[in-house]
Amino acid sequence: MGVSDLLYGAYERRLAAALPRDKMPRHVGVILDGNRRWARGLGTSTSAGHRAGAEKITTFLGWCDEIGVEVVTLWLLSTDNLTRAAGELEPLLRIIEQTVQDLAATGRWRVHPMGSLDLLPDDTARVLKAAADATASVDGMLVNVAVGYGGRREIADAVRALLQQHAEQGTSIEQLAEILDAEHIAEHLYTRGQPDPDLVIRTSGEQRLSGFLLWQSAHSEFYFCEAYWPDFRRVDFLRALRAYTARTRRYGT
Repeated sequence: MGVSDLLYGAYERRLAAALPRDKMPRHVGVILDGNRRWARGLGTSTSAGHRAGAEKITTFLGWCDEIGVEVVTLWLLSTDNLTRAAGELEPLLRIIEQTVQDLAATGRWRVHPMGSLDLLPDDTARVLKAAADATASVDGMLVNVAVGYGGRREIADAVRALLQQHAEQGTSIEQLAEILDAEHIAEHLYTRGQPDPDLVIRTSGEQRLSGFLLWQSAHSEFYFCEAYWPDFRRVDFLRALRAYTARTRRYGT
């Protein structure tokens, strides 16, 4: 181990020790961005970039476990990504399937798929549902795997489910219009019953949400990291936590 490694380790330990444990986020959302650019930079295949990104996930979840995070939402595939060429999409779906199976196999976390599963290939949808069933009784951190996910679609699905529910109950449109509020819609989101994300992290230097948790992130704190997802280090996570705990949360005020 070189001097730089020793200094880096000491810095990381100081950073971790200085974090106020009573201010840690309950729910962390992550836009895992930069796999393709990471691969291009190394002159390797896009699939290699996605595999490297997938390998980072279990490590990251371990970091979250260490600080007591209750919920993590990982955006693995957007609805827009479903239009990619088959030569890229099909290997990516296989990587996602294996990743979700591996997460379930650890027995450490409760896996919750979220997204438009009806838009996914049957095999992928079955793997996601099987992982959810296999981990339903796990008493550990809840891990939302957002696959075939889009924020606008989620809100549309929530409104659709709300309308169907009230139609079955015989509620008229006029009656529903009189009582409808934000909580009614929130009760039909993919994350219903969960705390909204306190902290949303996006890697790769991009500074936009791209439709991630549009409804739930209204009061979230955001942290944009320059590192591509496969290169995201524990020290980067600690810096995100440091930035989060240093902020005074205003909840829209």
